[in-house]
Amino acid sequence: MEVLFSFWPWYVAGPVIALIMVFLILYGKRFGVSSNLETACSMLGAGKISDYFKTDWKSQKWNLVFILGALLGGFISRQFLMTNETSHISVETSAWLTNLGFKNAGGMFLPEEIFAMDSLSNPKVLFVLSIGGFLVGFGTRYAGGCTSGHAISGLSNLQLPSLVAVIGFFIGGLVMAHFLFPLIFPL
Repeated sequence: MEVLFSFWPWYVAGPVIALIMVFLILYGKRFGVSSNLETACSMLGAGKISDYFKTDWKSQKWNLVFILGALLGGFISRQFLMTNETSHISVETSAWLTNLGFKNAGGMFLPEEIFAMDSLSNPKVLFVLSIGGFLVGFGTRYAGGCTSGHAISGLSNLQLPSLVAVIGFFIGGLVMAHFLFPLIFPL
């Protein structure tokens, strides 16, 4: 099957996101992937265990439609719209990643050393994924939302806590990439 298009350029994707945010603001909805998890947990009965999940999940059904659309869109794009293009990274970054043990640095979006199913047999990868998942969950709850919720929805609503959270996300990402990542890898 021939691919009809490649990546959406910023001047198309940006205005589409902005248009969606205008509609969400007009309808008084909040956006964020962690909201979908909260809605799903409430729907599945987590309110019996924790008062936090005692919410009116029926008013948030649109969130579940959003996440199903994201999953379906990801599947369709991976199966039918994927190109052979890869990320464009500098020669220095590619060499640095190769020195850390990544065989195809810059040649694929998701490195097999971390994301291949057989890498889950490596205890170090399981440990890193578990700790990372815990920290993301804790941070999402502590910050009152996830990166997409704060960066897209919160900043669109000009919320100072979202600006502080987004600055924290970037600082955390820089610390991870430049200080912790080299300590964890090579696998």
